[in-house]
Amino acid sequence: MMDLSHDPDFFVVLTGSYRRRLGTALVPDGADAAWLYGQAPFVVLAHDGAADPCFVYANRAAQACFGYDRDELVGLPSRLSAEAPERAERQRLLDAVARDGFTRGYRGLRIAKGGRRFWIEQAVVWQLDRDGVTVGQAAMFSEWRDA
Repeated sequence: MMDLSHDPDFFVVLTGSYRRRLGTALVPDGADAAWLYGQAPFVVLAHDGAADPCFVYANRAAQACFGYDRDELVGLPSRLSAEAPERAERQRLLDAVARDGFTRGYRGLRIAKGGRRFWIEQAVVWQLDRDGVTVGQAAMFSEWRDA
């Protein structure tokens, strides 16, 4: 799978889609793909638009939060970030984002690689688009706590 961690075009998709959907910037002025990947103090994950979407992007904060390195997390079906009983709720969220373009203030139970369960708090989830064509969804959050 292509490494999007420092890809300037994917950075434009992430940040441009966020700005169009939410009307505000995802990153501070002057920040670039390297900053978002390696230094952002918040989690950013993105998955593709497949029927069973897989993660295509996970910044360092996401890797630390979920306990995977980039090569393990990218390519993983995103449904596996939630335990089986929580997947229906997660799917309702993704359907609402597909319908509405974004949601903010989301709270959901997730699972890390080692089995640690944790709550993500105040997440923003948005539709990713390239030239008006939907290419996936992304999530950003800076608050999480063990369940």
